[in-house]
Amino acid sequence: MCGLSASESERDEKSESVDQPSEHEPDEHSHEDHDHSGHEELFKQRFFACLVLSLPVLYYSEMLQEWFGYAAITFPGSEFVAPILGAVVFIYGGVPFLRMGAVEARNREPGMMLLISLAITVAFVYSIVAVAFGIGEPLFWELVTLIVIFLLGHWIEMRSVRRASGALDELAELMPDTAERITESGDVEEVRVDQLTEDDLVLVRPGANIPADGVVEEGESNVNEAMITGESRPVKKEPGDEAIGGTTNRDGSLRVRVTATGEETTLSGIMRLVEEAQESRSRTQILADRAAGWLFYAAIAVAAVTAVAWTVAVGFGLPVIERVVTVLVIACPHALGLAVPLVVAINTTMAARNGMLIRDRIAMEEARDLDTIVFDKTGTLTKGEQGVVEVATTEDWDEDEALALMAAAESDSEHMIAEAVRAEARERELSVPSVREFEALKGRGVRATLEVETAAAPGIGESGMQDEETIHVGGPNLLRYLDVEPDDRLTSFADEAGERGQGVVYLIQDEQAIGAVALADVIREESYEAIEALHDMDVEIAMLTGDSKDVARAVSEELDIDTYFAEVLPEDKDKKIIELQEQNKLVAMVGDGVNDAPALTRSDVGIAIGSGTDVAVESAEVVLVENDPRDVAHLVRLSRKSYRKMQENIVWAAGYNVFALPLAAGILAPIGILLSPAVGAVLMSASTVIVAINAQLLRRAEFKV
Repeated sequence: MCGLSASESERDEKSESVDQPSEHEPDEHSHEDHDHSGHEELFKQRFFACLVLSLPVLYYSEMLQEWFGYAAITFPGSEFVAPILGAVVFIYGGVPFLRMGAVEARNREPGMMLLISLAITVAFVYSIVAVAFGIGEPLFWELVTLIVIFLLGHWIEMRSVRRASGALDELAELMPDTAERITESGDVEEVRVDQLTEDDLVLVRPGANIPADGVVEEGESNVNEAMITGESRPVKKEPGDEAIGGTTNRDGSLRVRVTATGEETTLSGIMRLVEEAQESRSRTQILADRAAGWLFYAAIAVAAVTAVAWTVAVGFGLPVIERVVTVLVIACPHALGLAVPLVVAINTTMAARNGMLIRDRIAMEEARDLDTIVFDKTGTLTKGEQGVVEVATTEDWDEDEALALMAAAESDSEHMIAEAVRAEARERELSVPSVREFEALKGRGVRATLEVETAAAPGIGESGMQDEETIHVGGPNLLRYLDVEPDDRLTSFADEAGERGQGVVYLIQDEQAIGAVALADVIREESYEAIEALHDMDVEIAMLTGDSKDVARAVSEELDIDTYFAEVLPEDKDKKIIELQEQNKLVAMVGDGVNDAPALTRSDVGIAIGSGTDVAVESAEVVLVENDPRDVAHLVRLSRKSYRKMQENIVWAAGYNVFALPLAAGILAPIGILLSPAVGAVLMSASTVIVAINAQLLRRAEFKV
């Protein structure tokens, strides 16, 4: 799944990963698999086969017999055991490297496969010549050891990368194979998930995974959405709530009406985004690929100098070949090739598990350097819905009493202001009186009559309310309609609210205004933490909104935002991004609406709220599954930590060769230290292991606010 599509050029195939074979190779090497598991199994099989075939070669090696002081059993033809089995190992175990090395040579993009190919080819050809003409000690034991170690290293790498990039596999496993569909007669039938269609009703039992996106029709339960949204706590589901396919029902039974199946589900969309991220190439990966190319030329140069120097010193022969082979082996950039992809695979998986879907790796890398992040206000920093932000009353009334009466008057209204008042009353756990004779006054507010039995409710009687008292709730138009003038206390409250761009609704009793509430688009609690965390990382915050300057200023001051742009027309949002970019700033845009799409596209890093419109999501490089602005700070912090790991890995993988190449060339030969090709292979594999372990440490990194 990290591979490129078969329609891309061979050159692009090669530059995506030197570990991936060309499109002209057999199916077992093909990019069309889009799956590291096939490559992992290939190298695993060849490793064990070559390991078994190598044991007799090692046993009959004269050098090993001398080192360990034993004499191998001889029989007619035993002298051909090493050459024959060595050739088999070279052909069977070395062919994958030779093929991939040929692709690099053909594309004129030398890398580690070409270096491996050179190393094993030199060892094999020299050994065959040595046996045929008796010119020296064959290197068959070194040859088979190299190939076995390379196969082992590649198997481990494929296994590591597959596990690190297993987000798609894990996500795919969330979707159950079957579902319990409820028929029109009320019976329950078990069907395959791919047989579900829109508007089907399914039964989701406790402990089962929801088979498709839908809406809860019956039942209440808590649902674990952690793998989809990153929300660690179970989410309560009631009739009318959305249910995401692949999430796990906990304790109650649910009946869910299917709204999306197959490729249209949230889970499928997430899987597509993760796959896009894994198929995209990062700038750091390009740098690592170039470094591998430079290392190839450096290795060839060092090998040439080594060959000349040793030939001059001791004459051409086995020592010269050993030095050249050791140089070529130890220079193989396995670690360099793994340095970036493994980190990228891990951070992509970590991001997906925490509700951040990375569609473009370049955007993920650029996030570390962001110095300005622009947030859309409505629906991003705020909830996009009216809420009560403050309550005021005359001197002889209590806030909770007044709010309870307002909620009672608004009990039958469907207006968003009524819902905001009722929500605040529920939040405060107030006892709301019953009303009758509810009437909506078009453009002015509502009128309602309290029932007789509520007159003695706590607090209401003490306030002087009479039986069947009529109360009104509404805005300034209602005051003019009833010819009511608020006292100085409420007037001052309304003026201050107006300066903040907030609307005011009054409670009127006995032709007197006795209370008022200020309403505004409610700021998300998470926004405060997000802005503070980004400021701690020296990132400037800007806000875009079409609202008035008063509203923008109030929200900006409340959240400590550095810059705000108010009364911005939808078609002008991207112009504000350009203004910031012209100040040499690296800008990210965070939004959720259709009118945010141009700005998301124009910005250096576009970040869409996952519950936003499809247009916004498709215009962004990063998608936040949850409406949680803190995830923007999480993204920046994860990007910085991931880049640091990439740097550490590249420095180690490339810097290791600065010391290893001279050692392989025999610079310490005067003091009796010489590396054999096999030891060189061991050192090369050790550097790969170090890089892999360092990349895995990213999983322990703390990046949440």
